Amino acid sequence: MNQLDVPPADDNDEPAPAGAPFPARKRAPAGVDYGMLVQAIEDYAIFLLDATGHIVSWSAGAQKLKGYTEAEIIGEHFSRFYTAEAVARGWPAYELQQASLTGRFEDEGWRVRKDGTTFWSNVVITAIRDQDGKVTGFAKITRDLTAQREYLEALRQSEERFRLLVDSVKDYAIFMLDPDGNVISWNAGAARIKGYSRDDIVGRHFSTFYPPEDVAAGKPARELAIARQIGHVEDEGWRVRKDGTTFWANVNITAVYDETKRLRGFAKVTRDLTERRQREELERSSDRMRTFLATLAHELRNPLAPVRNALGVMQLETGVSPTLARSRDLIDRQVTHLTRLVDDLLDVGRIMSDKVELRVTDVDLAEVVARGIEAARPFTDAHEQRVVVHLPHDPVVVRGDMTRLVQVLQNLLHNASKFSPVGSRVDVQGRIEHRMAVLEVRDQGRGIPVRSLDRIFELFAQEKDGLTAGAGGLGIGLTLCKSLVEMHGGSILATSEGAGCGSSFTVSLPLAAAPSTAADDAPNAADGEVAPLRILLVDDNRDSADSLAMLLELKGHTVRIAYEGQQALDVAPRFAPHLAVIDLAMPKMDGFATIAGLLAMPELGNTMFAAMTGFGHASDRERTREAGFDVHLVKPVELALFDDLLAQVEARRSGRAAG
Repeated sequence: MNQLDVPPADDNDEPAPAGAPFPARKRAPAGVDYGMLVQAIEDYAIFLLDATGHIVSWSAGAQKLKGYTEAEIIGEHFSRFYTAEAVARGWPAYELQQASLTGRFEDEGWRVRKDGTTFWSNVVITAIRDQDGKVTGFAKITRDLTAQREYLEALRQSEERFRLLVDSVKDYAIFMLDPDGNVISWNAGAARIKGYSRDDIVGRHFSTFYPPEDVAAGKPARELAIARQIGHVEDEGWRVRKDGTTFWANVNITAVYDETKRLRGFAKVTRDLTERRQREELERSSDRMRTFLATLAHELRNPLAPVRNALGVMQLETGVSPTLARSRDLIDRQVTHLTRLVDDLLDVGRIMSDKVELRVTDVDLAEVVARGIEAARPFTDAHEQRVVVHLPHDPVVVRGDMTRLVQVLQNLLHNASKFSPVGSRVDVQGRIEHRMAVLEVRDQGRGIPVRSLDRIFELFAQEKDGLTAGAGGLGIGLTLCKSLVEMHGGSILATSEGAGCGSSFTVSLPLAAAPSTAADDAPNAADGEVAPLRILLVDDNRDSADSLAMLLELKGHTVRIAYEGQQALDVAPRFAPHLAVIDLAMPKMDGFATIAGLLAMPELGNTMFAAMTGFGHASDRERTREAGFDVHLVKPVELALFDDLLAQVEARRSGRAAG
């Protein structure tokens, strides 16, 4: 590709030549060699498309990544870089459509080289418009993330097109330094990330972006020296914006030479990775917290065992004085309390590490209440409190782990007892509401301020105002309750009318399926009597997912929404859905990759999977079946089809064949 000379700087736009694919733009500032800038960046593929998606420029950089020469690819449609599945579902056209509507489109997915091999890429497409706002083409940047490479690979093109390309990119700061490190070009991405306009920064030394301690240590000069010596340097560290705020940046500096091997300057690419760093720090902090909790709980249990044994020996002794007997019983109560706190710590650590396994069976709510009250009796008896139970006459059966549900109720009763007056009453009420089993614990205690209702379930959170003597604790009991209830597919809610008005904690759990009486009782769409199901919706179209969730919830089902594949993989093990409805055409992780991850989870062994797509050809159905989907739904899905599907799910869950 022949490189065009950049005309001298001019304040006026030049007229567009007849037949030009893109409108003419202002001439590049003197000293800015856009072709050399882009040509020097070898780790990002950057090229231009016309308005229909055909390739109008190419370079050695793109050839390195994709394998095509300029003669082979110029004039071809960019869809040839996509997998057959992506082309079949119209993904290339969708990308251009979204870029035209919103100005830019970003995607991650598999792309195909000339030799047929594939690589995982990050793609940013930016619409290029003329002065009337009409889209005249697209700037396209592709990164090879297969080996987590963070460099920019560029395409050779005419100098004017290079300037359009560089100026259109807003997610990366791409600019040029002269051999001394002074800024000589500036793109829109650099202005957005660093806060300087072109007039603010051109001519200033790039050390302006570094913290004072880095400048004092000679870091900017050292990076340029390394780039001169070995060709390029990569670094991650703090950088400074115009307003003085800092951000965590990934920086690539590449030495740029002309044909005579004379150093012309440096190409510099910067990306803001602050959010990624914050996520990593949060994950490290969570890991340290989990390790601390587990270590603390285990270390505390070691001395508890011999103390408990010694108490047992003391209780076997006869003829002890009343004073010693009272002291022994006091120690017994306090050791029991300490043991409970340690058990809670261990359980919180297990939940945070995803190591809690539920042993799910059909559980009678009345039995949960009876066992929970008995377990909490040492607390309530010590405060001379009465626990009054109100349960329906008919059995209320839920699917759950008896031990864990008793633990939840015990914690709630302990909480009610701790914050209620001596001799007061605690009410436990069970009922069926909106096809859910509801268990409510109400006390006559000091109540909860409105400002604290949303945070009392947080780990280590406690409401300190008016805390009575002996009413302390670690602040983990309610956190444990919330986690265990949600693992059962339920929810917990705290309410209070304020200080001195008591509190109410309401637990909602999915009802168990009604027992089968005859084979011909299988549910179907006609009778509409499908028991509540747990349904996972996976769809990047929020409106579609939200509206379908609303419909299913109105039918009495519990719905979780994941707006991308990775989110579904995070939610599914805890939620254990009876049905997962998965959209196939999602960015980053499509439906096929998502179901592959879900099928590998042992918790989803009884889950039915439904594919949702706009393609209904026999070959499409065959592909979803081979991928592991049980049902193939074609958009838009009729309500009757959903009713039939829900009936099939209920039939599978209850062990009957769907009719």
